[in-house]
Amino acid sequence: MDDILLKYLPERAVEPCLQLIKTSGVNLKIVNKRVTRHGDYRRLPNGLHQITINATLNKYRFLITLVHEIAHLAAFQQYGRHIKPHGKEWKRTFQYLMLPFIRPEIFPSRLLPLLARHFKNPKASSDTDAFLSMALKHYDPNQPEKTYIFQLPLGSVFRIYNGKLFKKGNKRVKRYECIEVASGKVYLFQPNAEVELIRD
Repeated sequence: MDDILLKYLPERAVEPCLQLIKTSGVNLKIVNKRVTRHGDYRRLPNGLHQITINATLNKYRFLITLVHEIAHLAAFQQYGRHIKPHGKEWKRTFQYLMLPFIRPEIFPSRLLPLLARHFKNPKASSDTDAFLSMALKHYDPNQPEKTYIFQLPLGSVFRIYNGKLFKKGNKRVKRYECIEVASGKVYLFQPNAEVELIRD
């Protein structure tokens, strides 16, 4: 298991992660990329616990995702199954489990202040923290240059991963209002959503 985890995690995080996996009694499955999620936790019908994580994540995002999912199991075990999946109990558990990893021996120094800020109040997905998400993407292997919504001019048309076309509108507090070209419906996009520019 150590050799497998070394392929997906920062070297100094392998042993503590292995201990977390053993202590929680979770079955870890590394799966092909899913566009809509980095990982998930499920309690199987036979009572066993399973975490799946995308094989395509860089080592730092893999680590954050692994601890995120283990925090779900730990929070349910400590507080009961009626808590909100990303409520205060999960946030506390995630902070507690993640704290030992936020060190320069594990994460690059440029990520540490962003991680410290993020973990004051962790979100349901690290992708909703635009600054952290874009910083993590710098460590994706063999990635072509990306285009993000915040970079596009107002009124430009772009395509998302599923082929749908949208027109960029105004920014609300944090997210952008974008109109789906086919239906005219308005959707909200995070500023760091990856898109393909069609015309500006």
